Amino acid sequence: MSDVNKTVQKWHASFKKGTDFDSWGQLVEAIDEYQILARQLQKEVQSTNSSDFTEEQKKNLGKIATCLEMRSASLQCTQSKEEFKLEDLKKLELIIKNILTYNKEFPFDVQPVPLRKILAPGEEENLELEAEDDAAAGAVSTETFPPRAAPGTLLPRLPSEPGMTLLTLRIEKIGLKDAGQCIDPYMSISVKDVNGVDLNPMQDTPVATRKEDTYIHFSVDVEIQRHVEKLPKGAAIFFEFKHYKPKKRFTSTKCFAFMEMDEIKPGPIVIELYKKPTDFKRKKLQLLTKKPLYLHLHQTLHKDS
Repeated sequence: MSDVNKTVQKWHASFKKGTDFDSWGQLVEAIDEYQILARQLQKEVQSTNSSDFTEEQKKNLGKIATCLEMRSASLQCTQSKEEFKLEDLKKLELIIKNILTYNKEFPFDVQPVPLRKILAPGEEENLELEAEDDAAAGAVSTETFPPRAAPGTLLPRLPSEPGMTLLTLRIEKIGLKDAGQCIDPYMSISVKDVNGVDLNPMQDTPVATRKEDTYIHFSVDVEIQRHVEKLPKGAAIFFEFKHYKPKKRFTSTKCFAFMEMDEIKPGPIVIELYKKPTDFKRKKLQLLTKKPLYLHLHQTLHKDS
C-alpha cells in the first residue's frame, strides 16, 4: 500500500472514530477527534510541497475540515443557530474514504479553510523564534501580501433570565513591550472548565486599530455566552493575544491571560500575561515579562431580578 493510501486510510479511521464517539454521546472525545483531524487536513491543504493530491482533492479536504469544525462548534454550543448535524457529517465518510477517486459535487455549500493559517496553541513553537520574527514582522509591509480572512466573531448578549447574571467584559487594552510591531492584533476569548474543555464557542475580537507606546487598544465588549451562575466550579475565561507573522504567513498566539470565577465582580480589573503555549489547565504558568504590563478589562454584570 502506498504512503498516500495509508494516509487516507488513517484519516478515514479518525473520521469514523469521531462520528462513533459523537453517536455514543461522548462529546469531549468527539470534539478532540474532529479538531485533530481538521488540523491534519488543513495542513495537507496548505502544504506547497505535496503532490500527493490534486488541487480539486485538496479543495474537498479543505471543505471536509470546515465541516468537522462546524460539527465541533455545534457540539460546543447547544444554542448554535447554524447547527451542523451528525447525520450530515456522516455523508462525508465516503468522500474522505475515496478522496483519491471522488469526482462528484461536494454535498454542502461550505468554503475550504481560509488562506490565513491559524495554528493550534503551541503548534507554532516549532516554527519560530519569537524575538527574531517580531523584529522581521516590524520591518515588513503588509501591503505586499494578499488579503487575509479577518477575525471578528463576537456574539450578542444572551436573553436575560430571572435571577440570572450575565457578564459583559470590555477589553480595554493590552500592554506589550513591542506593541507597535504587532500586525493585525486581535484577541480570542474562550471559557474553559477545570480540564480545559470549552464551555462556550470561542469569540474573536475585530483587529485592534490603535497602538500607543506600549499599549494596543481594543475598546471592545465581549458578551460571555453563559450565565455566571451556570459556570462550573474551577472554570476560567481565557484571553489569547494573536497577531500575524508576514514572514511565516500565519497567525501566532503571542501570550495569554485568564480570569477565574472569584475575580468576576463589577468594575475594572488588571490581569497578568503568560507565555505561550496557552495552558488551558493552568498547570505550568510562566509570566510573559517582569515589567508592569498587563491586560486591562472592565466588567459589567447584568442581573434580571
